[in-house]
Formats: sequence, C-alpha cells, structure tokens
Amino acid sequence: DVQLQASGGGLVQAGGSLRLSCAVSEFVFDDYAIGWFRQAPGKEREGISTIRRSDGSTYYADSVKGRFTISSDNAKKTVYLQMSSLEPEDTAVYYCAVTVLIRLWMSAPLVAQTYDMWGQGTQVTVSS
Repeated sequence: DVQLQASGGGLVQAGGSLRLSCAVSEFVFDDYAIGWFRQAPGKEREGISTIRRSDGSTYYADSVKGRFTISSDNAKKTVYLQMSSLEPEDTAVYYCAVTVLIRLWMSAPLVAQTYDMWGQGTQVTVSS
C-alpha cells in the first residue's frame, strides 16, 4: 500500500525555521505531484505548496510565497518543505498528499480535492 510519512514538525520561535519531510513509499507511478497542506484549529485546510515529480514545477500559496521552499529528492521519493521566517499564524497541523491526476493538478494545484492519498499530519507550533 502507498504510504506518505510526514515528519519534521515541532515548536519554534517566530522568525525561526523548520524543514518538513514527506516520504512516499510503495509508489510506482512515474509522474505525480506532492502537495503540502495545513489546517489550524477552527480553520479550513489550506493548500500551501506543491511540486510535480517529472519536471519539478511548483506552486505556492500567497501566504507562504517567499518564505517557504518546496523541493524533492526523487531518488529518495521524498519531498521537503523548508519553512523560514515563521510566524505564529503558521501554527497548524501540516499534511502532505499525493496525486497522479496531473491534468487536474495543473488547473487546481492547491485544492485538497485534487489529491488522492494523504499522510498523517505533523504539528508545527510557532511561538511569538
């Protein structure tokens, strides 16, 4: 079975950095996209960044553009989310998800319904 394992969350002070990892196991598709989402208490799940395996194309939400960087190591089937200049508003549970629906992904890269499978979340807490 395909599994996504997100890790790297923790507690950090405002202005600090964290790097999240999402490892995809048992995945045999040549092309897919990995997305990062987050959900804060009482708020809807928000798509924040995504990367396509085949060509490395990326998308970012305006809320994280310039502060977060997504990258991938295809050999390790792992996607990273480097988060810098963290703010208390970034506090949330962060999830990674995968989709093979590339045509849909190209039109809706940060929409949760685009993604087929989800990993468990990892908590990120930013203190002020």
